[in-house]
Amino acid sequence: MNGAPEKPEKRDKSFQAVAHRFDGEYPIIVHGLTNAFGSQVVHENLSIAVKRGEIIGVVGGSGTGKSVLMRSIIGLQIPTEGSIEVLGESITDARADDDIDIRSRWGVLFQGGALFSTLTVAENVEVPLRQFYPEISDALRREIALYKVVLSGLPESAADKYPGELSGGMRKRAGLARALSLDPELLFLDEPTAGLDPIGAAAFDRLIMELQDTLGLTVFLITHDLDTLYEICDRVAVLADKRVIAVGTIPELLATDHPWIQEYFNGPRGRAAQESQSRAKSTAKVVDNPAGGRA
Repeated sequence: MNGAPEKPEKRDKSFQAVAHRFDGEYPIIVHGLTNAFGSQVVHENLSIAVKRGEIIGVVGGSGTGKSVLMRSIIGLQIPTEGSIEVLGESITDARADDDIDIRSRWGVLFQGGALFSTLTVAENVEVPLRQFYPEISDALRREIALYKVVLSGLPESAADKYPGELSGGMRKRAGLARALSLDPELLFLDEPTAGLDPIGAAAFDRLIMELQDTLGLTVFLITHDLDTLYEICDRVAVLADKRVIAVGTIPELLATDHPWIQEYFNGPRGRAAQESQSRAKSTAKVVDNPAGGRA
């Protein structure tokens, strides 16, 4: 369950071979990443490869650098060492003025939505469109923004509201609409269900699953929400000891003996999430085959 490409000891050869297949299996490849802030080393020799079309959840204790890892992948954090390739392009080697094209191929939902408070929802969605496609007309830009607002699960009437007029859940969806504005291939989500009630969180999880399936997205998801991990993630990457210690399905992770993994997934909340998922699967079976298996 190593998150790195094959044969990491032969970095140059294997890394380039995998990177050249970015249209196939691995749209995100992080190899030998080190992030340090002064004397504090957050990541050391961290490696992970994200498969195309998957929803991968990233978990770890406080201070393990989950958000720092995401910021490194999207070029907002310059690592001390290591290589990052996204969709076949080197992020670590790119300059601010020559990587604009690759940045248009992903969308990001930061914690809290990170919306501009003085812009309406529609105007927030239009920001990336203005940056990357300044030549399109105001009318077309408005039409695209309205479509993304509705796609994110908001009513069209929300387009002309300001972030301060929205509930927390609606702000999350508005942030998601902006993340989807450029029809991205990759979607980065940082704690998307944090602060939402259980019903709102479950609805947001379903929305992400539907969008991933409909749009063919690869989703990189940072979360503490065990229900989200069980419900929508194809694989989970665990950050501990300054690196990715394991990547796999939840059953695969449960088979490991790392203390943090066992405590996280087998603790009270982990067991509750397991039981909730089991009940949901049992209910689904009864709905699909109401006459089967009942006395």
